[in-house]
Amino acid sequence: MATKRELGHSGLHIAPLVLGGNVFGWTADEKTSFAVLDAFVAGGGNAIDTADGYSVWVPGHVGGESETIIGKWLRQRGRRDDVVIATKVGWEVNAENKGLSKAYIMRAVEGSLRRLQTDYIDLYQSHKDDESLPVTEPLEAYAQLIKEGKVRAIGASNFSPQRLQAALDAAHTHGLPRYESLQPLYNLYDREAFEHDDLPLVQASGIGVIPYYGLAAGFLTGKYRQEADLQKSPRGAGVGNKYLNDKGLRLLKALDAVAQRHGVNQAQVALAWLMQAPGITAPIASSTSPEQVQELLKAMEVQLTPQDVQELQGK
Repeated sequence: MATKRELGHSGLHIAPLVLGGNVFGWTADEKTSFAVLDAFVAGGGNAIDTADGYSVWVPGHVGGESETIIGKWLRQRGRRDDVVIATKVGWEVNAENKGLSKAYIMRAVEGSLRRLQTDYIDLYQSHKDDESLPVTEPLEAYAQLIKEGKVRAIGASNFSPQRLQAALDAAHTHGLPRYESLQPLYNLYDREAFEHDDLPLVQASGIGVIPYYGLAAGFLTGKYRQEADLQKSPRGAGVGNKYLNDKGLRLLKALDAVAQRHGVNQAQVALAWLMQAPGITAPIASSTSPEQVQELLKAMEVQLTPQDVQELQGK
């Protein structure tokens, strides 16, 4: 069983892979989502990431679909004490429900708690920065929620390093809770922004990092290698526009070689690279079948050599 890692200084200890809940109620129906959650916990995983905005992008959805499914699973399985639930606030759910004002956070948290069928959230994250407000405003809301026992720790997602540093400084100055985690875009293809801008900050301040798009929307699984492959899933079009190019194909070649040496698949190598990368606590990956989640969990057992890492990073 993989050793758990503390997320920042939060007191939350998580396995090296976080299960992404963005697909629950979207490309995975309730029954499938339950099977994925069961397989994840059975395989040694314990942290589940969702958001109140999942999945407003689907026609007819209003947001909260993912939280609702996770809440039903928690209730039916009686697993609340076995898992770390991370959710988010601040994404635009609709015109009236968005941003990080104190009043909105205090209202939004009640909806998340109700849908998740729990009385506390382990990690409550600012889904994206609200630059119309001082960095202290959401922290004041979170301070109250922590005091009330409704939230254990807080995190930030999609923040610039400048605003994250400002929030850390303000927390220290005003005695407010600090963001213990950052959720950035980071994977073998998308490296420059995190490594150049965020990594020095998170390492200096001891913040945990749970990157999203760890498999680059599925590209790093190796299933998209030519234009025709893009029809394989709802995410294909976005993958083609961004990743199916010379850089992406070179990366797939390196993934193929390393995967073959270890007798594992490309997704396992891509996630193992993240798990072993400086500053990273645990990448987030989503899954639409129990078989797929079992495969992803095997990444926790892959030990890459310095030679593997150099090859993957194109050095």
